[in-house]
Amino acid sequence: MARNKRAAMEMSVGTLVTIVLLMVVLVMGIILIRNIFGGSTDAVEAINSEVIDEINKAFSDDTRILSIAPGDRTITLDRDKEPAGFAFSIRNRETNPIEISYKVEAVDISKCGDGFSIPEANEYLLGGGGTFSLDTGTTLSLPILVKYVIPRNAPPCTMIYKLTILKRGSAVDYDSSQIIVTID
Repeated sequence: MARNKRAAMEMSVGTLVTIVLLMVVLVMGIILIRNIFGGSTDAVEAINSEVIDEINKAFSDDTRILSIAPGDRTITLDRDKEPAGFAFSIRNRETNPIEISYKVEAVDISKCGDGFSIPEANEYLLGGGGTFSLDTGTTLSLPILVKYVIPRNAPPCTMIYKLTILKRGSAVDYDSSQIIVTID
């Protein structure tokens, strides 16, 4: 009888040690995962701040209405990577608040082959249009991000997209720019 109690005691001590070790491993795993995701969040915030800084530098020239990052307006996209694109911001140089609309659309796909069409190129866009208001003399506090989702079957080619900025009530472009997109 005493022997059974001793065996039961050893088994419960072994169980307790196992539970303690598993809890330590669980806590370490949670800390590791939190550090990994915290690091990726910091990297995204650093990229965002760099884009904002680049756009703000471009606005140091008082005559500019539109600022785009990357500044050379060329983007190389990889079908195997996450969606990527460009960011832009606008300055209201008018004496009144204005309502702005923007659209991004493909204008030249001649280097993509005969079986590819402009509507197909426009399907790659995420955030290809929208509207917003700007107070007098201000710029957007956060740039607008336009991304491209490239399917695996997309042809490797170079396309030209046009970003058009329109002021409500005006038939003339407030500003526009071309973006050169290359798919690897």
